[in-house]
Amino acid sequence: MSEHSANPSTATAATGRSRAVKAVIPAAGLATRFLPATKAVPKELLPVVDRPVLQYIVEEATQAGIGDVLLITGRGKTSMVDHFDRRPDLEARLEAKGDAERLAAVRGPSELAEIYTCRQPEQLGLGHAVGYAESHVGDQPFAVLLGDEFVKPAEPLLPAMLELQARTGGVVLAFFEVDPAETKRYGIASVEPAEAELTDIGEVVRVTGMVEKPKPEDAPSNLAVLGRYVLPASIFDAIRRTEPGSGGEIQLTDAMELLRNEGTPVHAIVYRGTRYDTGMPLGYLQTVVQIAAERDDLGAEFRKWLAEFVNTDASGVTGT
Repeated sequence: MSEHSANPSTATAATGRSRAVKAVIPAAGLATRFLPATKAVPKELLPVVDRPVLQYIVEEATQAGIGDVLLITGRGKTSMVDHFDRRPDLEARLEAKGDAERLAAVRGPSELAEIYTCRQPEQLGLGHAVGYAESHVGDQPFAVLLGDEFVKPAEPLLPAMLELQARTGGVVLAFFEVDPAETKRYGIASVEPAEAELTDIGEVVRVTGMVEKPKPEDAPSNLAVLGRYVLPASIFDAIRRTEPGSGGEIQLTDAMELLRNEGTPVHAIVYRGTRYDTGMPLGYLQTVVQIAAERDDLGAEFRKWLAEFVNTDASGVTGT
């Protein structure tokens, strides 16, 4: 781990364009929805069974071949970096006990990727946070993974996004379908069919515009923005030219729209896999339950207990 940037990679896709090999995780927010727990514990370290949310996200990046991760942190969040550091004292204790399984689990985070950090002094929007990655990323494309969403490892999303960006050289987003009544909760895209030569990558669309939290009757589609982006380095200049928008903050969406209006292609992959959203308490609880229920070591017993629990009314009487 380091506070300093590494040299840009020269990895090249078949098109001759550089393929993104670095990821940026903006994680400086205050997580007010989870107070008071997040007064002292970063939301990104809240456990999903026995691994923090942030570890799942870094694992998603490394599964896609990204070995360089920059955390955009904030005040009181140094423990996020600590999680990916070594603990020789704890490792020695586990090794002495012969607890190989827990020893591997403790060492695992430090072996995932090179973790770098950068401090965002004030939380002035996602675009503002991403702008702090410029000196680390340089002139190469890079991925942005929001710190409260991840996808099921068996149903990856990022590899296809990296391939799509390497082919187009533009902005690549990810969308998922929502119920039309729910469009007012998300950024919603207007789209058109993608170029034929891109359809082998997956369900690809060309983005013609985005609307933030439209009413159902005003929504151009039911495709909502998922917290994954693969961006060209030109986004940094666009961020510098972006005025504060919604909430008085510098929005990444506005910077991407600026690039699109200036001719940068914007595409997206429509994701049909399993998405976990831990950004709000209900979604976090749902994620914990889903993943616990699927665990080989916990799932059978947990599902049995859960079935008994949901069939028991408030008085403790089991229903029929």
